[in-house]
Amino acid sequence: MAREKDRFFTEVYQVADFLALGAAFLLAYYSKVALVPDVVRGLASDRNYTLVFLLSSISCQFCLRFAQTYPPYGKKQLPQLILQVVKAVFAGILLAVVLLYLTHIADISRLLMGLFGVFAVLLLSALKGCILYFLNRKHPSAYSALNVLIIGARERSLDLVDAIMKNPGAEYRIIGCLETVENEKRVGEEIYEGVRITGTLNSFNKILLEGSVDEIVFALPLKNIKDIHHHIYFAEEMGIKIRVMPDFQIQKIKFYPRRAAVSIDHILGLPTMVLSSTTSNELGLFIKSVLDYAGAGVGMVALAPVFLVIAALIKVTSPGPVFFFQERCGLNGRRFQMIKFRTMHERAEEERHGLDRNNEMDGPVFKIKDDPRITPVGWFLRRTSLDELPQLINVLRGEMSLVGPRPPIPEEVEQYRLWQRRRLSMKPGITCIWQVSGRNEVSFEEWMNMDLEYIDNWSLGLDFKILLQTVREVFRGGGS
Repeated sequence: MAREKDRFFTEVYQVADFLALGAAFLLAYYSKVALVPDVVRGLASDRNYTLVFLLSSISCQFCLRFAQTYPPYGKKQLPQLILQVVKAVFAGILLAVVLLYLTHIADISRLLMGLFGVFAVLLLSALKGCILYFLNRKHPSAYSALNVLIIGARERSLDLVDAIMKNPGAEYRIIGCLETVENEKRVGEEIYEGVRITGTLNSFNKILLEGSVDEIVFALPLKNIKDIHHHIYFAEEMGIKIRVMPDFQIQKIKFYPRRAAVSIDHILGLPTMVLSSTTSNELGLFIKSVLDYAGAGVGMVALAPVFLVIAALIKVTSPGPVFFFQERCGLNGRRFQMIKFRTMHERAEEERHGLDRNNEMDGPVFKIKDDPRITPVGWFLRRTSLDELPQLINVLRGEMSLVGPRPPIPEEVEQYRLWQRRRLSMKPGITCIWQVSGRNEVSFEEWMNMDLEYIDNWSLGLDFKILLQTVREVFRGGGS
């Protein structure tokens, strides 16, 4: 859940604060014994200053949390945040002095504690100022932002719109507000600066099929929405997360989720009921994302010589570019350019339609075992799956993952049945279950079911298992 991710980041911020407080205490200690005038330079030699540091730091950190110096900051300004840090450090030092007295640790230098307070304020203010600056300047890219479609344009939806617009560093982006058919005359009305009613629920299915929607928020009483169960069913089948703002009336619309898990979660502090057909392990997905970036970065560096050799072979053996770029559909239909080593001659795309009758795959996918357009080097690259290596760049750009359903081309997605669209509800990957399960002998429907099996049973352990099996397939030459 989102709260798990927020809790994780709060713990990271607390560790950073503890390190800053440790640095402040060291600065205060060595300033006291080395830099101040001789008259007040000494420190009692029979004191356990490690214990003094721990009590002081824990007290300050407790007060920092109580003073709400951790994100989300909303529209909080730096002077206001610094003032809260000053108050928290002052209160923390007072609490530490009381604790030291109760533990019978006396004769602690007041100058030492004063210096500690000064350095703590300076370091913590700098740290939190950097965090505040980053959050206020960080605008999620068109690919990484969570695209939110809001149903309703009244009091409940305005609360949500206000929360999103007042948190510029948040990961949410409003792509539109829809009203009920009865309120069609409100279409085009601006309900908040920069946010308008873009249509009615009549366009709901079309927006989901043709756009990139990550979450839908129903901010109207569900009983007021005609055929609400059809809308929720349609979104659930596509694997799009559904949020319902209170009142919680889902039991009254006679809708029973087939696979979506129902939970209570918050979006920027506002309570919502969530129906999600993908994993609710947000912390696990965050770790997966970190491992993706780390793995792709290490892979790019380690495989740089392989990249150079393959690029040289392609250039020497056939005219044309080294890389092949093709538009693919990623998470919830986002379009991006997938990168591969070129394995066909230059005019391959133009000759594709003349080969449709030779297609060996069922469904909307096109594949020929002995494709005449493939170059000799390309045949080797495909057999070893080395043509997929440049997709590490797509991983670094946040468009793909190391493991996930393969990204389809838009023309294929247009022919998907509704249940097959759900495979787009997870970030696409370089490899997945299909790649390690005899992909050339698997029917299209079996392939789709494999991807949904991966989504429904996802775990970090499953990703690791698929990566190991992929390495085995590469050495066996199981590519296409």
